[in-house]
Amino acid sequence: MSIEVFNESGIGSVNEQMLIDVLSFALGEMDVHPDAEASIHIVDLATISELHVRWLDLEGPTDVMSFPMDELSPGGGGRPDADVPGESMLGDIVLCPQFAEKQATAAGHGLDHELALLTVHGCLHLLGYDHATPEEEREMFALQNELLADWYDDLARRGVEYQPKPTGPGAFPSAADREALDEMIPPDGPVEA
Repeated sequence: MSIEVFNESGIGSVNEQMLIDVLSFALGEMDVHPDAEASIHIVDLATISELHVRWLDLEGPTDVMSFPMDELSPGGGGRPDADVPGESMLGDIVLCPQFAEKQATAAGHGLDHELALLTVHGCLHLLGYDHATPEEEREMFALQNELLADWYDDLARRGVEYQPKPTGPGAFPSAADREALDEMIPPDGPVEA
């Protein structure tokens, strides 16, 4: 996998290697061709707010946005079962650590875990998953949590630790858990602690 990270947030403490690791793991588990490319953009509140309005017509900041590029379907080139396997530009995942920090605090875990969770969530959007209906929501969040938990298990097997695997109820949330968390974060942005 070719994964590039662009930290435009002004926050230097974001563990970019961890984000590459979790995204690479999730894409591998989803059988995406090893030559696929993706990027992660780490941005500030103003930038994510602007993107949120421009692309989704929703006011205020958000935690993660995904911008898929190439179609990933059999014959599309990105999956190993494609007619002609090969390179594919999956797209961009945009993360806002300032917004995610407040979510992490409300959920009872650290920012690094929250960014890993959001990266997996963004990855699934790049691969065509959505949560527009209750059934899609259940499927996507179950897969997100499975991939994230498996990634922590894989890290332990490899002897790598970026952050401890959280065990609290907000660590591997259902869609309902996330909705309750979202209600704790005002729509116009995170509350300053």
